[in-house]
Amino acid sequence: MKNESAFVHFLHTLHLHRDQSHGGHTRIDENDHHGAYEIFQVSTVNALVEGLYDGEMTYGDLRKHGDFGIGTFNALDGEMIAFDGNFRQIKGDGRVNSVDDRMKTPFAVVQFFKPNLSLEINECKTFEELAQKCDSVSSGKNCFYTIRIDGFFSFMKTRSVHRQIRPYKPLNEVTLLQKEFEFENVEGTIAGFCFPDFTQGLNVPGYHLHFLSHDHLSGGHILDCTIMRGKLFIDHTSNFHMELPRKKDFLEANLAKDSRNAIDQAEKQ
Repeated sequence: MKNESAFVHFLHTLHLHRDQSHGGHTRIDENDHHGAYEIFQVSTVNALVEGLYDGEMTYGDLRKHGDFGIGTFNALDGEMIAFDGNFRQIKGDGRVNSVDDRMKTPFAVVQFFKPNLSLEINECKTFEELAQKCDSVSSGKNCFYTIRIDGFFSFMKTRSVHRQIRPYKPLNEVTLLQKEFEFENVEGTIAGFCFPDFTQGLNVPGYHLHFLSHDHLSGGHILDCTIMRGKLFIDHTSNFHMELPRKKDFLEANLAKDSRNAIDQAEKQ
């Protein structure tokens, strides 16, 4: 009943938020078949936490819904980052590859990125300080935010995971063996999202950010960073669309459990 109440609150808040003014993000042009300004998500983070790593949607189809975003690949084969229409795969060993349209994803979040706020930022010593900087210019805690930062980082710590083999282990067990990477004095781009707390179970509450170096040779899921200088771009919207898998393992999985601790272990450590 508690999980049901939280989901009802999510739907109610989303309905109210759609009626509020958010600059150019309150209307979708009738001729725009891509769902302009809409955040588009494949599956739920709870499904990923439970080890449901096989998806149905190809990256060719995903591109129809956004040119910017983050996610992963079938069998949890690394981290995905996309911006400027270019989709990249950061493998478990740190190698960066271009993404073929035939590849599939069990979880991804994308949007056609059109920022309505930009800000020059100076030194933020930690990931938490960077998040606080983003919070300071946000419109409120119950909106969806798409984040891009182009900058110079004196320190960047990321991770990726190797391709998994069935039977799949839960995500927090897989990330215990994750490969971590540390970079110093690197230029690059951060891409990701900040989701409201009430979306717990659907996505990662708070900031979920990936990184790609300027030379496209390194990156991953961000664990910590120190930015010396850069430019922050934020796209905020109230439009959210999610498509769920139709596979048997997803339809029969228990996704109602409280996954807060598992998400923290898997995504934020």
